[in-house]
Amino acid sequence: MSGLRVVPTWNHGQERLYVCLTDGRNIAWYDREAARINLLSEDRRQDVLDVLGPFLTGTVAVGPPPVPTPAELARLSLHPDDDLAPNRPGEALQIALDRDPGPAHRLRPDPRRRALAAEQAVGEALDRLDRAGWRALHSIPLPGGDRVHHLVIGPGGLFAVHTLYAHKQRVTVADPMVALGRREPRPLLRRVRADADRASYALTAEVRPVLALVGPADVSVTAPPSEVRVLTSTELDGLARTGGVLKPADVETLHAMARDRHTWASGG
Repeated sequence: MSGLRVVPTWNHGQERLYVCLTDGRNIAWYDREAARINLLSEDRRQDVLDVLGPFLTGTVAVGPPPVPTPAELARLSLHPDDDLAPNRPGEALQIALDRDPGPAHRLRPDPRRRALAAEQAVGEALDRLDRAGWRALHSIPLPGGDRVHHLVIGPGGLFAVHTLYAHKQRVTVADPMVALGRREPRPLLRRVRADADRASYALTAEVRPVLALVGPADVSVTAPPSEVRVLTSTELDGLARTGGVLKPADVETLHAMARDRHTWASGG
């Protein structure tokens, strides 16, 4: 037994299989798209090939990786349990539903499932920004049980995105209140700003708040909210047209920092 394990992850929209020691350290990774196994040490070459064997297809190159950037070094030092990059959109909701799916005879749809569908829709839209040099993280846990639905980092800066399911409903925004249809308004924009503030504190960088509405029939904004951008899920690709704030190296460095669970451990 080699004591190695294979951990699948998604990196910049591409699947990678990391080979880890029992203490969680990475010693190699397999990049399917590049058809290459990158070894951090030749000492375990055969063990790495053996454990990856069932996953390999076609001709695969094997060798040391290119000289890593500081951001890549930070990522490689992460224990898999501390890496938030593999989180799916709505990860926390999905886990909660798996643990407690609720009664099958429920008369109305479980609101958690509608919230999950909304986070998945927004998450997919943000992940598509990868081709424009943006990096997205999802379901980032915060102390006290809260979480940032999505964090996106790119040439246009950093944005904390809060998702709201609004399928076929009229949305009225009167800062800080948000109302869905005829429901009682609630001060949702305070939560959206608070999430961005906590992210700014954790990352020591400006993070701007975004409220993403999924499937609204109509959106009425009485006055532009202070600091918060209100967008529908179909408008999120507009973020890719913003730039001039971060260089590619800065994006990668902030992404490496944000994906580390320990970055978010302080209260903020």
